[in-house]
Amino acid sequence: MDYAGVGAVVLGASGFIGRWVARALGAAGARLHLVVRDPTAAAPVFRRWGVRGEIVSADLARPGELAGVLAAIRPSITFNLAGYGVERDERDVALAERINAALVEELVHAVAAARNPGWAGLALVHAGSALEYGALGGDLAEESEPDPTTVYGRTKLAGTRAVTRSRERLGLRASTARLFTVYGAGEHSGRLLPSLLQAAGESEPLALSAGLQERDFVYVEDVAEGLLRLGLCDGEPGPVLNLATGVLQRVRAFVEIAAPILGIAPERLDFGALATRPEEMAHAAVSVVRLRQVLGWLPGTDIETGVRRTLAFLRQEGTLV
Repeated sequence: MDYAGVGAVVLGASGFIGRWVARALGAAGARLHLVVRDPTAAAPVFRRWGVRGEIVSADLARPGELAGVLAAIRPSITFNLAGYGVERDERDVALAERINAALVEELVHAVAAARNPGWAGLALVHAGSALEYGALGGDLAEESEPDPTTVYGRTKLAGTRAVTRSRERLGLRASTARLFTVYGAGEHSGRLLPSLLQAAGESEPLALSAGLQERDFVYVEDVAEGLLRLGLCDGEPGPVLNLATGVLQRVRAFVEIAAPILGIAPERLDFGALATRPEEMAHAAVSVVRLRQVLGWLPGTDIETGVRRTLAFLRQEGTLV
């Protein structure tokens, strides 16, 4: 993927997915600008992930600040990985509306004003969410009408629609990649894989839900690769693209694959001890027809390989010994 010398901005660069996108862009030779709220906290993250670029301090919750940042940098491409509300402790509705919706409305105008006319790829790659689909059943094709049931889903959908409108109103080459259940090194504590990693060093039973809910698990490095591939698209990728494997796996199956790799004895897995969360989606396999058509590519890392790579990375960077 030829990003050599290309000016690229990553918003939310120190976050779980943002740091992997930044790492991949750096490896591809991009001139990186890493937009974060707290440079002091972000710097050690970038060192551990091998990310090299200019760290730019910006409070994206402050209206108008982003426009000045992009006007000064004038990047060829911007990746928006900033978001609020996916973690269980992120419950400020006003902040969700600001970061997931209003900020994206500002972003499309700022990108349009600072765009590089000589760049053939997309000017903006925006990370959407599976929760935008909400209660929708079926195979979750991109042209389906979303029915979000959570604050996060509703506000992320508003951001996606702002990106879609910008294509016609501003002539912006922009697309939204809807992400599904992303896992890997850097996830927040409390999520499935981090909970298993923590349990690996313990001995008591591990409380889990029944694990019957099905999800499309996507390894984080595959997500980063897909976003970079989308950014280089010189054709018409469409307004929204599902970035998924197209294969559903039960949560229980994920746990049963990961547990022996992490050294967790099967008798410690207490399935059914926790209630299934009410916001869990139920749907058929995610449609990846458009992803295959546009990029000629699908995520290829299976769960076993993804868990092993996560474990190896964490050991290498010193989180696990």
